[in-house]
Amino acid sequence: MPTKTLRVPTPDGRADAFAAFPDGGGRHPGVLMYTDAFGLRPELEDKARELAGHGYYVLVPHLYYRHGPAPLVELPAHIGEDVRPAVIARFLPWIAEHTGERILRDADAYLGFLAGRPEVGAGPAGVIGYCWGAALALRTAAAHPGRVAAVAGFHPGFLVTDAPDSPHRLLRDLTAEVHLSLAENDMTPEALDELTRALDAAGVARTVEICPGTLHGYTMSDTDAFHPAALRRHWEGLLALLDRNLGVD
Repeated sequence: MPTKTLRVPTPDGRADAFAAFPDGGGRHPGVLMYTDAFGLRPELEDKARELAGHGYYVLVPHLYYRHGPAPLVELPAHIGEDVRPAVIARFLPWIAEHTGERILRDADAYLGFLAGRPEVGAGPAGVIGYCWGAALALRTAAAHPGRVAAVAGFHPGFLVTDAPDSPHRLLRDLTAEVHLSLAENDMTPEALDELTRALDAAGVARTVEICPGTLHGYTMSDTDAFHPAALRRHWEGLLALLDRNLGVD
């Protein structure tokens, strides 16, 4: 499985990124993968490799690049609940810096870079996000209706907030098919209802589900929230979404 470490030019500097793509040459549908709060690390690189094995070129940018290359924090091999609060506290200030304007500046750069890779085909892209990366993914898809055909979010955060530019308020121009899979504790029933009504008003095909018996972070094998059966369900839903909308030759 070919992989590369790349530098993505952005208006604010260069973002280091991990890319994985299929063996054998040729051009493949492009997928932008946004990380969870803990950022670019072996867990996300493994997910990129897995997805690339199904025929996709996967780009995983380091979202906190303005503060230096990854890793900014030396993470434990396993992020247990005993250390999670202290670890997540290191990332929260960097997450808070991501205004809507900054997110879209980066998204423009990531999508443009992805489209320009010689291994990526000319068709639309898919965008995936985990945890707070799901909010980035939905913002990216809504801002690029002609370039993003599929968007997925797993154990998402910050999709429905009180902010005027909450992601659920930005879906008017969305055209991508949406797949969202929540952990049981991710969203209140009221927020979930508000989100589904916003998606339905946009008129897009969508799947919004709650994955039973799961905690926030259930796809991440380096955390205590990991749920193997739910991870398999994640791959089934994600691959079906991408195949419907991007296809693989």
